[in-house]
Amino acid sequence: MSDPLHRLLQSRPWLLADGAIGTNLFAMGLCAGESPELWNVEQPERVAALHRSFVDAGSDIILSNSFGGTRHRLALHGAEDRVAGINHAAARIAREVAGGAGREVLVAGSMGPTGELFAPLGALAPESARAAFAEQAHALAGGGADLLWIETMSSREELEAALAGAGATGLPVVCTLSFDTNGSTMMGVRPAQLARICDGLVPRPSAFGTNCGVGAAEVVVCVLNMASAAAPGSVLVAKANCGVPYFENGAIRYDGTPELMARYARLAYEAGARIIGGCCGTTPGHVRAMREALEGYPAGSPPAVDQVVELLGKVSGGAQAQRGAGVEDPGRAESRPARRGTGRRAPR
Repeated sequence: MSDPLHRLLQSRPWLLADGAIGTNLFAMGLCAGESPELWNVEQPERVAALHRSFVDAGSDIILSNSFGGTRHRLALHGAEDRVAGINHAAARIAREVAGGAGREVLVAGSMGPTGELFAPLGALAPESARAAFAEQAHALAGGGADLLWIETMSSREELEAALAGAGATGLPVVCTLSFDTNGSTMMGVRPAQLARICDGLVPRPSAFGTNCGVGAAEVVVCVLNMASAAAPGSVLVAKANCGVPYFENGAIRYDGTPELMARYARLAYEAGARIIGGCCGTTPGHVRAMREALEGYPAGSPPAVDQVVELLGKVSGGAQAQRGAGVEDPGRAESRPARRGTGRRAPR
């Protein structure tokens, strides 16, 4: 099967993904404790309006409203038997919006974590996880997704299960981990380890990288660390939260301005990412600023950590140590010279 993602990347130095789904749906009326995925069947016009706003802002890739679409997550809302219908609707809504864009926009079927711990730490068996992800993936493919987008993972085991389930559809797959614990995921995976893991996965992801996390600065440094270990030809992804989260009046908010996200987009591109977007808190206004910042931008050398901190804010000590040592996996004896993966645009 042809890979529409790589085909589009052959004609473009970078692709712009969208911003947040959940936090923007809350701004549109979704209540705390409600399932965003149920809006695909209960409020489809609002979901479509959000997708359309990202397309209008310049997104080349929009993610379906299906992050919590496995039967494990839907069970929290008594909807575990509606996986097929909910995910099919999520992809179909995005497909209809993309089809009316007047330019090529790819639909990525979003697949988030199950929220369960894998055996032996928990009760979830790998084969059950693979089946749950496959169930979701087939529904997203049936609804018209161009590719599948596994996101916010923290463990190798769940990443492998999700990739196996998604791979059963034959669609291209993108995967991203959330490095939110002192330069690593909650389960201890580091950026360079992800690059090495992806080299050996079957099917091999069409692109991989990081999303969410603790801020734009951390994401850029994670991309730098990932690029230092990525195999030639790797396509890296950066999809950062809109600045740093904080609590205000009982709600989580994000301090990122459009100007900060524009700086982040350029730095992520220079660090090696070819697919760049926003995660929690990122609005269409932020995405528009990112598009304007990237258009015609002559990316230079990868930024130093000090430059990232100066322009975007603090970085965890763990991420800085990995970058400073030049060896992101302390369990390996050899070091690798820092290099750009495939993040460089063709010279103009």
